Amino acid sequence: MSGAVQLVRDPIDPAALMARVARPAHGALILFLGVVRDVNDGRGVTGIEYSAYEGMAARELESIADEAVVRFVGADVAIEHRLGYLTLEDVSVGIAVAHAHRDEAYAASRWIIEEIKRRVPIWKREHYVDGSREWVDPSGAVSAELAQ
Repeated sequence: MSGAVQLVRDPIDPAALMARVARPAHGALILFLGVVRDVNDGRGVTGIEYSAYEGMAARELESIADEAVVRFVGADVAIEHRLGYLTLEDVSVGIAVAHAHRDEAYAASRWIIEEIKRRVPIWKREHYVDGSREWVDPSGAVSAELAQ
């Protein structure tokens, strides 16, 4: 799986991500992009800051990719997750999955994003329209408020 998973600070290139998994034997190529939206839990958002325990996050992303290839036999997987400050509509996570069949490709993509949210030590701090910032639990619950 070398090169299939990356933590990046530069924008994610969806076409390059898809090219890393495309093969003549694959009849389905699924691209999932998680993007920064303008509202969360009814609050206006201006951006999100992502931070990570990078060594552990990279290893866990690699484990998830490896597990996906075993779980969804025949799949090719590429994952990138951004770190740093992202503005509205920036891509925070990109997952490309290719498989001979669409059902397996969709299932693998969904499984991967859920495992990322559950297992990978990447944290996000939302920046709000009112100037406040809060760390947000990956499950969606606000975990702590911090003054600007």
